Amino acid sequence: MIQETSVVTEKTNAVPKKSKLGVILFFIYTIIYAGFVLIGITRPEWMGLELIEGQNVAIIYGFGLIVLAIVMGFIYNYFCTKKENKMNKNV
Repeated sequence: MIQETSVVTEKTNAVPKKSKLGVILFFIYTIIYAGFVLIGITRPEWMGLELIEGQNVAIIYGFGLIVLAIVMGFIYNYFCTKKENKMNKNV
């Protein structure tokens, strides 16, 4: 049985811009995540330091990474939608 998509996809002119933004956000997140990993590898005792209301660095940094990923998703969606609408309007 051959499976075919029933969704008609339109050509978008914003693909190169969207890809570039995605790669930039990916590298920003990777650098910040690498900082988390490096602290865990080189200075694990720092992860246990209490910062805010008894929460340690590991918890705050970890939740920060999760929130950052969500925020970056919203940023990506906002700018990609804006760019798609602008570029496809000109077609």
